[in-house]
Amino acid sequence: MTAARVVEHKVGDIAVRMLRAGAGEPLLFLHGAGGWPGRIPLFDKLAAHYDVFVPEHPGFGTLENAGTIRDIADMAMYYLDFLEGLDTDRVHLVGNSLGGWIAAEVAVRNCARLKTMTLISPAGVRVKGVPMGDGFIWSPEEAAHNLFYDQSFAERVIALTPSEEEADRMLANRFMAARLGWQPRWFNPALERWLHRVKVPTLVLWGADDKLLPSAYAKRWQERVPGARVEIIPECGHVAHIEKADLVAEKILAFQAEART
Repeated sequence: MTAARVVEHKVGDIAVRMLRAGAGEPLLFLHGAGGWPGRIPLFDKLAAHYDVFVPEHPGFGTLENAGTIRDIADMAMYYLDFLEGLDTDRVHLVGNSLGGWIAAEVAVRNCARLKTMTLISPAGVRVKGVPMGDGFIWSPEEAAHNLFYDQSFAERVIALTPSEEEADRMLANRFMAARLGWQPRWFNPALERWLHRVKVPTLVLWGADDKLLPSAYAKRWQERVPGARVEIIPECGHVAHIEKADLVAEKILAFQAEART
């Protein structure tokens, strides 16, 4: 496996930091509203098999590079440009939460640069009568407790004391997340009716105990995305890629291997 490194990646006049690790077929991971995760165990597991790209979304970490990204549609178009600029074959696209929403918005526009898509508790769709949680009004402690089923993860997050630089990045993250997901709250009313345009094998993973986006939403994605496979992960909250990293890696790798056959 090629050593992980953080590089600057530029698309047009927008420069972002990006983690890159591994070798092989390209895999692009789009992070959630909490911000760029840096190097986490899931990426090491995926990088043993793939050339893994983990960019920070424009506007996250710093608002200085977010000027042209006004909404989720702009973010989708940015990532279409991102994909066109990669000197690679088609990519395996993976996204969690906000990143899953962005991935779906990319796919309904153009699947030409995609090989497979994996969505982990994606935002973007609302199911009437199944209320979602509201991370915008949760305190940091409430958010930590509500994002995880295993509360030992939440306690570790709560115990962290951010530096001044980290606090500034967290503030930028919240501002940009609000720009993309404030109104309407974490969904695009038009997205659902275009999900039939997704033309690549799609896996949807969802924590059974997700308090932000209930796992009942998974059925709607299965209904709307042609051929989508849904797997519910027991004893798991919203951030399955962190809480159940080994299992999520296994499911992604098995799905992508099957898609090749």
